[in-house]
Amino acid sequence: MLRTAPRLLRTICTSAAAYQHKLKLALIGQSIFGQEVYNKLRKDGHKVVGVFTVPDKNGQADPLALAAEKDGTPVFKFPRWRAKGKPIQEVIAAYKSVGAELNVLPFCTQFIPMDVINCPKHGSIIYHPSILPRHRGASAINWTLIQGDKKAGFTIFWADDGLDTGPILLQRECDVGQNDTVDDLYNRFLFPEGIKAMVEAVHLIADGKAPRIPQPKEGATYEGIQKKENAEISWDQPASSLHNWIRGHDKVPGAWTTIDGQVLVRNLQFEDGKMIPASKYFSADETTALELTEEEKKMAEDIKAIWKGILSNIAVIEDSTDFFKSGASSMHVVRMLEEIKQKYGGLQLQNEDVYMATKFADFIQMAVRKFRGEDKEEELVIDYVSKNMNNMTVNMPYQCFINGQFINADDGKTYDTINPADGSVIASVSSASLADVDKAVAAAKEAFENGEWGRMNARERGRLMYRLADLMEEHQEELATIESIDSGAVYTLALKTHVGMSVQTFRYFAGWCDKIQGATIPINQARPNHNLTFTKKEPIGVCAIVIPWNYPLMMLAWKSAACLAAGNTLVLKPAQVTPLTSLKFAELSAKAGFPKGVINILPGSGGLVGQHLSEHPDVRKVGFTGSTPTGKQIMKSAAANLKKVSLELGGKSPLIIFSDCELDRAVKMGMGAVYFNKGENCIAAGRLFVEESIHDEFVSKVVEEIKKMKIGDPLDRSTDHGPQNHKAHLEKLLQYCEIGVKEGATLVYGGRQVCRPGFFMEPTVFTDVEDHMYIAQEESFGPVMVISKFKNGDVDGVLRRANSTEYGLASGVFTKDIGKALYISEKLEAGTVFINTYNKTDVAAPFGGFKQSGFGKDLGEEALHEYLRTKAITVEY
Repeated sequence: MLRTAPRLLRTICTSAAAYQHKLKLALIGQSIFGQEVYNKLRKDGHKVVGVFTVPDKNGQADPLALAAEKDGTPVFKFPRWRAKGKPIQEVIAAYKSVGAELNVLPFCTQFIPMDVINCPKHGSIIYHPSILPRHRGASAINWTLIQGDKKAGFTIFWADDGLDTGPILLQRECDVGQNDTVDDLYNRFLFPEGIKAMVEAVHLIADGKAPRIPQPKEGATYEGIQKKENAEISWDQPASSLHNWIRGHDKVPGAWTTIDGQVLVRNLQFEDGKMIPASKYFSADETTALELTEEEKKMAEDIKAIWKGILSNIAVIEDSTDFFKSGASSMHVVRMLEEIKQKYGGLQLQNEDVYMATKFADFIQMAVRKFRGEDKEEELVIDYVSKNMNNMTVNMPYQCFINGQFINADDGKTYDTINPADGSVIASVSSASLADVDKAVAAAKEAFENGEWGRMNARERGRLMYRLADLMEEHQEELATIESIDSGAVYTLALKTHVGMSVQTFRYFAGWCDKIQGATIPINQARPNHNLTFTKKEPIGVCAIVIPWNYPLMMLAWKSAACLAAGNTLVLKPAQVTPLTSLKFAELSAKAGFPKGVINILPGSGGLVGQHLSEHPDVRKVGFTGSTPTGKQIMKSAAANLKKVSLELGGKSPLIIFSDCELDRAVKMGMGAVYFNKGENCIAAGRLFVEESIHDEFVSKVVEEIKKMKIGDPLDRSTDHGPQNHKAHLEKLLQYCEIGVKEGATLVYGGRQVCRPGFFMEPTVFTDVEDHMYIAQEESFGPVMVISKFKNGDVDGVLRRANSTEYGLASGVFTKDIGKALYISEKLEAGTVFINTYNKTDVAAPFGGFKQSGFGKDLGEEALHEYLRTKAITVEY
């Protein structure tokens, strides 16, 4: 919160109405600060007779000049006021011609001669960012922080030949926070309050009430901090002093030190003012200028001629000339690149290259590096676990994927992921630590806020997603094989659904990238004003995605595709027991060209990694699929930072089968509703209600079909039923069946582990299940069919029983009576209702639950809104 401390110099009433006299003013300076002072002075009735500012840069006028030119105020753009230490007489004459009564210097980087400073009858006033005489010089505000001052502020003073040693007119103070930086103080206080104070000072002068308080001669003066030798950290001082020293040097050149001979620097700035992260200093595209060969010099001259032909409004193409600020458009980009291609066919440039290097010098450096072949992307280094299986060699990454690289966990820890078909170890996978979570979130945040991804246009984002979908399709057999051995999914199902739907999902959301739109909204307008109100849909930022083990790749795709299409970056935690397709996906995303940091994959413990992600202050959204208890814990953790959450949780989906159904179809679909993907299916029919008149026949047909099912190796194309995902889950299912028998339900078939290596369970059928029983209330998440009878014709009664659960993910009904079907679909409390079908999901249809099955949607247009925020903007004109 902005806070103004008591003034050092007491002034009289400052309201605009109190000032009766107006002055003729010359404004000397530049920047938005100068523009705001100019606008307010004119609004208060003063006459600005001339604006003296810097020349246009790359065809772009300074903000102060733009405002003055718009108003018809005389504008003078002098490159300098002096030559060889003496005033330039033509410049002085031009200044004197405007007849100013007071010079106002709100922000001025040029040296103004005393002939000009002393010329008006009221002299000149200047803004200075410190409470004079405490700190003087160009780095005054930096020294406020370095010295640990409790107060900061600014001074409006009368200019003299010492520049910042003249008499004080007025001052303002603000408190300095413990962690304030130069930018904090400037944005919070020095800029907004400084503008007001400059205007107030002019009013005081106009009314003859402006004081002239001499500065004490013992005022502190410090040299600038821009030199490296002035920014070295001395460790022989208290921690608070070190803190102040570092934040006081948060601009050029950045505080620095040496530890064990190594220099530690956060940011670097080159002589042209360009600032880069220190970590990028040795990158090929961030080093100092290349020394060009004669051939390259000729190429540079040829490119300069091409630029000149396009930028005909620019007299000379200089190193600092900016292609777009000089008036070029996207059409000119195409023309420029095609002209270069005609002359230098071996120089392959893309449109994006121009957007990343808009200044001529930068563009030439980039072009030369490409010409030399130095621009090749850093090769992705991957350590694979390779296995020959399923008639192919399967290559599986096993390390954390953070900021575009596969790396070991920070603490070196690993765990074994197990093949549920035989209990063998597939790979030893890195187990991410808290430090890895912090690294991944930081990488995602950097990619979103400062990286190429944040600047990328929507269609380019979609193009990357299409490319990734193509790569997933090219590798579909390998992905399906990995999915099969890691999760136990039958290969043919993995190929069609686990992988096939993942590819479709990325293609579907890739098409949405450039179709995310806001709206214009008619609002009540206060006459005579006119208003335009519109909304923008914006990405949220860093999103954490936590997925389950039943559909490892498909659950990744359902959430990640919408997240990326919306423009976010992500940190994804796959289930601990099924990490391998997620890590293979990371490899394919890098090959598709996704920028570093956009996608990060952290295998490991849900209690450690998932918990830290849900608590992390830089994570703005959590998307979770899993159990209801874990979803509740995520909501509690996310509440600490009020992050957005979407949850797809447990289910106990009812399937109602009426006697007027097509029975054979109902049997086939009902079995699929329960046994699809070994029952490890969030929308599996957790309880079947079968009308009394067909109950026995339905059960008999189900058991007959179960006996035909082939249980075995998931890679065998003829297998119908593979192993349960992991040992602990198998044991839980066996216990579930034991409870059902103890409570009095009839075990018609199954309920046992299959006698063979691996985690196989027999498809199971229970009948005579009463509403109060455990297996009637709780989800098995396995191949357990729970059947209850209902009385013939009792539609409302079976509806009450179907809805008497706290879950509401999916539901189904089989009947030939369309009126009955639609009535039931209206009454069932579930996010999805299937009529005469089941498990029919599609990438375009929203998917999500009610009640304790969670909230928020995956798939369809609605899924995008889970990863977007709406901003309303109102313009008055």
